[in-house]
Amino acid sequence: MSSLFSLHGKTALITGSTRGLGFAYAQGLAAAGASVIINGTQEIHLKNALEKLQNQGVNARGFLLNVADEAAVEALFTQLDAENVQVDIVINNAGIQFRKPMLELELSDWQHVLDINLTSAFLVARAAARRMVSRQSGGKIINIGSLTSQAARATVAPYTAAKGGIKLLTKSMAAEWAQYNIQSNAIGPGYILTDMNQALVENAEFDRWVRNSTPSGRWGAPEELIGTAVYLSSQASNYVNGQIIYVDGGWLATL
Repeated sequence: MSSLFSLHGKTALITGSTRGLGFAYAQGLAAAGASVIINGTQEIHLKNALEKLQNQGVNARGFLLNVADEAAVEALFTQLDAENVQVDIVINNAGIQFRKPMLELELSDWQHVLDINLTSAFLVARAAARRMVSRQSGGKIINIGSLTSQAARATVAPYTAAKGGIKLLTKSMAAEWAQYNIQSNAIGPGYILTDMNQALVENAEFDRWVRNSTPSGRWGAPEELIGTAVYLSSQASNYVNGQIIYVDGGWLATL
């Protein structure tokens, strides 16, 4: 049974993976046997993340680039091609948050959030899928959604639009790429204890609201997303396509 979830011999590219959930995904896939390629935009964070992974005996490498930059994404995959590195798994995790009421929202802020959270997933997945199709190898695309892929919350309209887009982009990928043995799915994390959410955790009122509103009665931990990521990356999910799996402590199951 364990071989069903094994990622030995596979290479996974995880965007936005120097900290938080992305780093947890990288650790989890590496523990399942994958070689990992991590990504970030700040050199110090990339260096620290690579050191941690390599000290754990992980076969890891990393690249600095903005994954919403089409030319940079294409240059990365061209470099990997030249080095005969085959990306079998993509986790589109890169994302940012921006909180402001829509009546005060600038177009530039709206566009920036959509570029990082949604357009980057399209660009990276497209580059990877083109190569998967060309070599007839199949592969796994995992996009990272959110509770806001399903429901909205005030003051985060760009994020909500982007994560709603992730849900249907994932279905579009499945509709077009399933014929090539590429499985495209998404994960929708609930409220997880990460750097991005630290200000919310430290807000006593918001923290109380999360704990009271979640059937599990607590925030999630990054490592609690690893099992779902490994499953969607492995042959165990070979007939699962176009789905979003919410890892939310039961949040969306209740009113």
